[in-house]
Amino acid sequence: MKLFARSGPKKKKHGKPFRYGWKITLLAIIGAAGISVFLFYGAWAQTFDMKKVGEMPERNTVLDVDGKIYSRLAGANRLKVSLSEVSPLFIAAVLAREDTRFYQHGGIDWRGILRALAHDILSRSAKEGASSITQQLARNSLPLGGRSIRRKLLEAMVALRIERQFTKQQILELYINRIYFGTGCYGVETASQAYFGKSASQLNLPEAAVLAGLIRSPNRFSPLKNPEGAAVQRNAVLDRMVQLQKLSPTQAEQAKIAKITPHPKRLPFIQENYAMDAVQRDLTLLLTQDQIDNGGLFIYTTLDPAVQNAAQQALETQLTKIERQSNFHHPLKANYQPPANGDDSAMPYLQGAVVAIDNASGGIRGLVGGRDYSQSKFNRALAPTNRQVGSAFKPFVYALAFSHGLLPGAAISDGPIQPGEIEGAGNWSPGNSDGTYGGIQPCSYGLIHSRNTMSVRVGQFAGLDSVQKVANTLGLGQNIPHGPAIYIGSFETNLKDLTAAYSAFPNAGVRKQAYIIERIDNQQHHPIFRAAHISVPALDPSAAWMTSQLMEEVLTRGTAASARSLGFKLPAAGKTGTTNDYKDAWFLGYTSTLTCGVWVGFDQPVTIIPHGYGAALALPVWTQVMNKAAEHYPAQSLQPTMPIQRATVCSISNQLATTGCQANGTSYDIDLPADKVPTVACEVHGGQQMPFAQQLQDLPQKAATFPGRFFRSFRKLFGGR
Repeated sequence: MKLFARSGPKKKKHGKPFRYGWKITLLAIIGAAGISVFLFYGAWAQTFDMKKVGEMPERNTVLDVDGKIYSRLAGANRLKVSLSEVSPLFIAAVLAREDTRFYQHGGIDWRGILRALAHDILSRSAKEGASSITQQLARNSLPLGGRSIRRKLLEAMVALRIERQFTKQQILELYINRIYFGTGCYGVETASQAYFGKSASQLNLPEAAVLAGLIRSPNRFSPLKNPEGAAVQRNAVLDRMVQLQKLSPTQAEQAKIAKITPHPKRLPFIQENYAMDAVQRDLTLLLTQDQIDNGGLFIYTTLDPAVQNAAQQALETQLTKIERQSNFHHPLKANYQPPANGDDSAMPYLQGAVVAIDNASGGIRGLVGGRDYSQSKFNRALAPTNRQVGSAFKPFVYALAFSHGLLPGAAISDGPIQPGEIEGAGNWSPGNSDGTYGGIQPCSYGLIHSRNTMSVRVGQFAGLDSVQKVANTLGLGQNIPHGPAIYIGSFETNLKDLTAAYSAFPNAGVRKQAYIIERIDNQQHHPIFRAAHISVPALDPSAAWMTSQLMEEVLTRGTAASARSLGFKLPAAGKTGTTNDYKDAWFLGYTSTLTCGVWVGFDQPVTIIPHGYGAALALPVWTQVMNKAAEHYPAQSLQPTMPIQRATVCSISNQLATTGCQANGTSYDIDLPADKVPTVACEVHGGQQMPFAQQLQDLPQKAATFPGRFFRSFRKLFGGR
């Protein structure tokens, strides 16, 4: 008999389904959640354009006229290379450091993730990452967001897409070109050049390990700033390579004792000069800032390094020579000390500029806007750097007068201008720069010897409205003053525009628009811009030829005759220019292939030297540049593009000479473009018309010179005495 027997209800035993049901449900919920997350982030990953993975900003490449690399600008500081152009030692080092199972996983290294997770739990930190190289490429290529769990999940899904779309070799190549190595360097080639002064293909084992050790913290372990830290990271990479049996312990120890001695080197083809300043200026007008900043553009310019270098050297040589003259009383470039803070708004020492333009296209072959770009970025060759042009404008005045019927042999007074003589000028009476005056002279004399009084009278013949209009057509400015002072260049323009205007003379009156960018290609080498090659008819072709003939004589017996003593023997034409008080010195001239302009002066206008004419200060630069350029652009004789006829004309009436003209000593023979031969006999002297030769078949002769006796009988013409 059992005492104290228990009484009450008995517990029910649960069956197996109930015992495991809640676990199964929980697992199902977790599984569903996992699948939902996978599907959600997988769908999100599908929204990214995989083309962006292969697109990475790099320096825009600037090429010269021959298609060779001239410089690089804007974009990320990156030089892309193929895997075959990278040292295998670096490839081994980066795989050991960043992703040892790169060739085994499909984008996500689950084994690496578990290993890193275990390490973080044991160390109670979250220092060890587990991103594969593919995940890093995804993170660095696409806008996946900040550092968060969501970003990591999206990164993993994108990595899976990358692995499906690219081969392992492609992924690795994209990775080593994209990653950041500190000090503004993107990609292994740029880093190798910047830190060690060599190509990535030439990296040795210690250098390869240093670069691989930089990836996780590039700024912190830079060998330039922290060589000790860089050594620690290098050694960690070497130890890992030994662990993976990629190196022997002996090789690693030898690499560890190597001293870290960076040899930083400025990247090749990075030029900072006035020509590149001009390229960047035009680039901002042609493309959006985003297009420029994204980089990878191929900018084909018209620059010729030989001409560019010749211009830089010639300018510095000549200006240094001027500074050594006993009558030069200004600060010297050699003594210049830059200010401690900021830049000088105007450089105190003598400056200059050179522009050389291809006659056929208008392409700028060389452009120098000052003596030292590192000291002054102010580009004196381009707008808005406008300076008074002075006598350099006179050829356009003469060309316009010739188009209106004036002839090179026309009798013009070189005497002083009388008050009230020039219409609309009041008592304005400009004199000749040398203070001397002659009597009646042929019109050609006024241009060849740059006589102000004669040029003003020729301007009166051309007409003020016409002269102002042609200056605008030539692109010399939008606000050319409406006054007779413009006949002798009393207005301002810049060297590039004035040089372009001179291209009208070797181009039969057609002005070529100067430009420096020929074509721009995008990263896929598809053109996104082509130069328009704009030509503007600006001068009467025959009048331009007549003026050009006279400018050839400027170089042989006129204001620039010293060119021959400077060693310049090429067939060419040009004109000097000097402004009031000798503050600006110019020379503009051309051969059959190139037009070149030179300016010399101070940023703040002041007399350079007493009697500092363009022939003495600017011409020597021009002759050096053109002599050097002729090696690539041979100069042929300047030829007319129209039929030439010989005619006998009267220097007073500019009409066909008669027996009366011959009797009065005013007739002369001259070769003229057929359309400029007068059709009416002289009405001043009477008599019978004299015969003249038929159209010439051979090359035209120079305009005839005229003995003074032809003009002694004339006491006054256009105010002459």
